[in-house]
Amino acid sequence: MERNEELTVAQMREAVNKLGSSTERYGDATLMRFLIARSLDKDKAAKMFVQWQKWRSDFVPRNCILDSEVEDELSAEKVYLQGLSRKGHPVVLVKGNKHISGNDQLQFKKFVVHILDKSIASAFRGKEIGNEKMTAILDLQQLSYKNIDSRAMITGFQLLQSYYPERLAKCYLLHMPGFFVRVWKLVSRFLDKATLEKIVIVTNEEERREFVRDIGEEALPEEYGGLAKLILLQDFKLNPLDH
Repeated sequence: MERNEELTVAQMREAVNKLGSSTERYGDATLMRFLIARSLDKDKAAKMFVQWQKWRSDFVPRNCILDSEVEDELSAEKVYLQGLSRKGHPVVLVKGNKHISGNDQLQFKKFVVHILDKSIASAFRGKEIGNEKMTAILDLQQLSYKNIDSRAMITGFQLLQSYYPERLAKCYLLHMPGFFVRVWKLVSRFLDKATLEKIVIVTNEEERREFVRDIGEEALPEEYGGLAKLILLQDFKLNPLDH
């Protein structure tokens, strides 16, 4: 970390203290994510950090969402965790044609948090550094109107933006059908510029090749041009952490 970044992090720590909270348990890499998300404005970053702490305490009091809390969502078998990409980012794959909109919005929000937490944790090597990122793939192949759920997409992205700053490395949208374009335009209105810049809609062969290169054959499932088998989110085993 450069000298000016160290100074900015130190100033953010002071700003968090003034807001009545603490950064004692968090390393500089974690705080830098919040600073980057707020254009290195220490006061805005501190406010975002404190809001995240409160949300985390209220929404994830055990610091994790258990499988038993999101059984209905897991049973759809629509999310896969594929290990690390060529760049060392966890690869999470969502098959849109397996999603059916439900009435339990609280469970869906918990499911999003469960996906994000487990995906990011799969990058830990002994312990969390704080700057781990993930790569997401949203496969829209064989999508039908019953799978369309703009509210779910907006909810997922908003949770990511508000409480997981700078955790997304890239998000690939595959096989987007023509009728989905209007849906995506609606969803896009709720996304920050920084998030939109990380989203790639794969539409041609050159983009497909770049997608395969970025993910890497070891993590990419066979049906997308890789060598890996699909691994359901609930079947992926995390490495134990150092204590």
